[in-house]
Amino acid sequence: MSFSRRHMPSFQELVAFETVARRGNFTRAAEELALTQSAVSKQLQQLERSLGAVLLKRNRGQVSLTPAGFTYLNATQEILARFRMAAMSVGAAGGKESVLNVVVLPTFASQWLMPRLPRFLEIWPNLTVNLTTRVEPYDFHGNSYDVAIHYAAVNWDGPDAIRICGELFIPVVSPEFRDRFQLFDPSDVANATLLQQADRPGLWSEWFEASGIMCRDPYRGPVLDRFSMTIGAACAGLGVALVPIFLVATELMSKVLVTLSTKPYPGAGAYYALIPPSKLRDPHATAFREWLVEEGRNSQHVETGPPA
Repeated sequence: MSFSRRHMPSFQELVAFETVARRGNFTRAAEELALTQSAVSKQLQQLERSLGAVLLKRNRGQVSLTPAGFTYLNATQEILARFRMAAMSVGAAGGKESVLNVVVLPTFASQWLMPRLPRFLEIWPNLTVNLTTRVEPYDFHGNSYDVAIHYAAVNWDGPDAIRICGELFIPVVSPEFRDRFQLFDPSDVANATLLQQADRPGLWSEWFEASGIMCRDPYRGPVLDRFSMTIGAACAGLGVALVPIFLVATELMSKVLVTLSTKPYPGAGAYYALIPPSKLRDPHATAFREWLVEEGRNSQHVETGPPA
């Protein structure tokens, strides 16, 4: 079946459908859209006629999605999200020459990228860098991202992916927690509260083994699902965190956290910068990736200092 222009829904129809589906009835949708219920209803009827499918079940003012409606809602929300992102990107440029859209892991963005980003913008003052965080795996198909930063447990080097930095783990703790529980030697960690990283369940066990320290239960302790939460918990005095050094460089310099070992433990994975094939010749995307790699080299030289 080939779609002619008359079968293509209008933007207003998509917005009306998404709003009705999200709000659950025509009254609330009409209020949000500043339209009459009749106008919203007509837009939905026209959309269903164009598609040749029923998207909503109507029942005394309330609506629910049909199976076709569920499928179409997912696609509609994705389309509208792209429109919003495109509008924000253009508006954010504020008259500057170019915009760079970057998708990045949340903790890497807040702990590593954000503190360093001003240095890149000094080199490219007419470039606006938009950041979006995402944890789940993704690809560039159908997205408007220029550069992606992600973690991989395997070697990901290639024409579209370049290694930024690896992970050197170090146990860190707040000075107050260290003093309260007398943690002045790496072996003391075996008896402390261990902050567990949800996506690295064997990390403490590996560290104890590599350090030659006996620990009866390296899996005990509260589980947190982000490095940012683990770091925050350590800063709050909830236990000992085992995290990549570069993610706590600021906290170590300010003495908010202190190390309990001078020997970093190398993790198996690394962080990578990826560029979609369509952007491999883009000067801003390639310059940003090269800058990331250089910053990555420098971040591996964070001084841990002696256990404080």
